[in-house]
Amino acid sequence: AKLKSFAAKIIQLLKEWTETFPYDFQDEKSMKELKEIAHRITQCDEENGTVKKIISQMTQNLLMALSARSQYQEIKEKFRQPATDKGTILKTKPQSTQKDILSVCCDPLILAQQLTHIELERVSNIYPEDLMQIVSHMDSLDNHKCRGDVTKTYNLEAYDNWFNCLSMLVATEICRVVKKKQRTRMVEFFIDVARECFNIGNFNSMMAII
Repeated sequence: AKLKSFAAKIIQLLKEWTETFPYDFQDEKSMKELKEIAHRITQCDEENGTVKKIISQMTQNLLMALSARSQYQEIKEKFRQPATDKGTILKTKPQSTQKDILSVCCDPLILAQQLTHIELERVSNIYPEDLMQIVSHMDSLDNHKCRGDVTKTYNLEAYDNWFNCLSMLVATEICRVVKKKQRTRMVEFFIDVARECFNIGNFNSMMAII
């Protein structure tokens, strides 16, 4: 009876650990240890099929989380392109093919909604361990220690880069317009977009536009 009670507590601990900090299990050694612990727990309560089911589901969810984050990292790496290359592409394009934001989307509400989708996608990939890494890195700087064992995560960096990219997009779209009347219209459009972002509750995009 004591073993069953202990096993239930260990399962709960592992379940919360794997859901909150999946990156702790990204290397083979930690994953092997997790499987060994899971095997021992199953032996403690072999008659109960529920334990096996919970452990199997926990392991499956962990593998899916690690796979999803690995794919997300690969996608972000593909989109990492030097600014000079983008500038060259823009210069080589004929002026007639360079569309402004109004020709792509002239409705402030729709643009605000699309920006919010991007914000949510970026936020959903920020995990507690990303914040923990920042804290541990700051502590190591305060203590003048080198933290070479810290695995770098790019989720917070990607979110910060998105904020800067949106700010630069707004500035570029306004400054590229030559005529004052059109530029005024562009400024008013982005003010409306920022207002719609505020109404949705997307304050990060609102501040980037401002």
